[in-house]
Amino acid sequence: MVKDVTRADVSDPEWKKGSAELLVLSMLEDQARHGYEISKTIQLRSGGALRFHVTSLYPLLHRLEHQGWIVGRWVEKANQRRRRYYDLTPEGRRALAAKQQSWKDFVAVVSRVIGIEHG
Repeated sequence: MVKDVTRADVSDPEWKKGSAELLVLSMLEDQARHGYEISKTIQLRSGGALRFHVTSLYPLLHRLEHQGWIVGRWVEKANQRRRRYYDLTPEGRRALAAKQQSWKDFVAVVSRVIGIEHG
């Protein structure tokens, strides 16, 4: 029996684990965001196929901060609870660029192997 492959297969934990740093760093490329916003933006941009639960997102944010790739700062706004906003550091921008190139190279190689042209 051939398995019917659907969009839901994109949410396989193995795919997300291998691309989590790239996804999170990419969300911070243009602006600082808080964790919930990072999670929701990934979910929206993926059409709901990718979701980050706090149990995986916040440890990842702490690890990226410890690596020096992002920096967090607490922000308090009127009538809102305080939130920790994260932004890329110069080292984080270099890491993001390297991860983006690595991802492009990986997709190109896999596409060649499986016979899919990738532009």
